[in-house]
Amino acid sequence: MDSTEQRIKIAIQKSGRLTDHSLDLLERCGLKFTQSKDQLFCYGENMPIDLLLVRDDDIPGLVSDDVCDLGIAGLNVINEKRLGLLSSGGCAQFRQVFALDFGHCRLAIAAPYDVAYENVASLQGSRIATSYVQTLRHYLEKNNVQADIEYFSGAVEIAPKLGKADFICDLVSTGNTLTANQLVEVETVLQSEAVVIQTSAPLAEHKQQLVNRILQRLDGVLQVRESKYIMLHAPRSALAEIADLLPGSEYPTVIPLDSCDDKVAVHAVCRENVFWETLENLKEAGASSLLVLPVEKMLA
Repeated sequence: MDSTEQRIKIAIQKSGRLTDHSLDLLERCGLKFTQSKDQLFCYGENMPIDLLLVRDDDIPGLVSDDVCDLGIAGLNVINEKRLGLLSSGGCAQFRQVFALDFGHCRLAIAAPYDVAYENVASLQGSRIATSYVQTLRHYLEKNNVQADIEYFSGAVEIAPKLGKADFICDLVSTGNTLTANQLVEVETVLQSEAVVIQTSAPLAEHKQQLVNRILQRLDGVLQVRESKYIMLHAPRSALAEIADLLPGSEYPTVIPLDSCDDKVAVHAVCRENVFWETLENLKEAGASSLLVLPVEKMLA
């Protein structure tokens, strides 16, 4: 039952801005791994789940080709692969399952400081350097703009200085690299973050059950990312006002207090952060003995 063919494989970025976050997320799902000497493979110790550490732009292909069952990659990479397959007459054999709320960045078009730019029509007839050819082409077509796309595999920001392009289209996080190269962001092509993708190929029943189990754990971890468990005492007469003040919560659990008829204990999971102002407002409404705890795991 524990053969290679029966183990789940998850592809993640070998090194880069998503690597540590991806490993931390899987560890929070209760998975334990032993890394191989070449650091390209992690063997699951407590569950039949292994990790392949690969280049981020290889992840969609590995999942689409059913080499891996799940993958974690940036939406920018996923989108580029999907559009590339569509343009060649194929289709992506994977589906997006979760957005993970880390690895946030954007694919943006940037112009040199000395270029007069008004709107997307200013790109007409220009040369744009990028490594995201398919995504940029789709964006230009959607905006009825004809431009020459120049493929650059790296250091895209220097293309205008080399006379190879008028504009660039590249990933932007802080914008510091653009500023260092006298470029200014002018259009956002795609908002990106880390996502989980799953193969569209049918899985054996025991593998599908294991995939469902992992996805359920991922969902539980994501649900409590900003959640807090709040406990307090409150007069019965103030319950409605206090329930309204609890951020991102369904109606709380109300528990009678043995020693007091007119007061109750209130417990609630707040799916938004609980700020000091929230606690002060609750106290002003009549709450007392307030306690806020982090939530590590939750299954709905």
